Amino acid sequence: MRLKDLKYPLALSCGLAMAATAAAQELPAQIIYTPARGAIVAKAGNVINHGGGIIVSAKVVFVFWGPSFNNAASPDFAYARTLQADRNQFGTSPEYKVLQEYGVQPSNLGAGTPDWFDTSAPPAKVTDSNVRAEVNRYLAFNAFDASTVYEVVIPRTSYSDDGTGATSCGGPALAYCAYHSSNGSGANAIKYSIQPYPSCSGCKVTSWSDVQNQEHFFCHETREAVTDPTGGGWWDSSGAEIDDKCAWTPSPFFGTGSYGCQYEWSNQRRMCVKS
Repeated sequence: MRLKDLKYPLALSCGLAMAATAAAQELPAQIIYTPARGAIVAKAGNVINHGGGIIVSAKVVFVFWGPSFNNAASPDFAYARTLQADRNQFGTSPEYKVLQEYGVQPSNLGAGTPDWFDTSAPPAKVTDSNVRAEVNRYLAFNAFDASTVYEVVIPRTSYSDDGTGATSCGGPALAYCAYHSSNGSGANAIKYSIQPYPSCSGCKVTSWSDVQNQEHFFCHETREAVTDPTGGGWWDSSGAEIDDKCAWTPSPFFGTGSYGCQYEWSNQRRMCVKS
């Protein structure tokens, strides 16, 4: 969802306050969030196609930024490889096939260029410009593909900051758990997301592991990035995209392969559905 649509402050056990409303209002419309638990998402009827296109047959490339993801002695080693396994099955799962009513077809999300394990250390505060620069570093040695979503995964030692003062887990002003956006325009627009570590209760399902919670946000951001890749796709009159409308309620669940996922809005059934 667009952050300016969060009408009320968050009350989270992490003890983090939401960013100031004035700052949120300056947020570019194309940056669209998975809201943290406690944020209120308006359910304003069906989503509408705004004519900006979708990704019909998508791919996802992971950029794992940080040395822990390729260190076999770190829990992040298995964390990264579990996300890859989830990605490799998700595009043909029932939880992804629900997108067919919006024109998106099942596909092998792992069929794109190779994932990148960047063992350089990201900054503690990863800004949106940092994310875009990291994707551009990847594209310096891999071919760009307009049907690919480039998803940057950062470790618990870093947090995301959108540039307005709103942050993910680990930052001083929790407002979101992940987001997707695009850089450029037309056929050359680069679609990307930032996947911060779900290290606070505002981005956790009780009893789920860290990687299961990240699977939830991978599910959310990937489905929204393919149905609204550049800000002109499917969203409702309040600005909520298909997964925003069902964020946290009903409760996220384990989908195909026991990977974390969440309900998604179905226009056909006018309700949140699993598949």
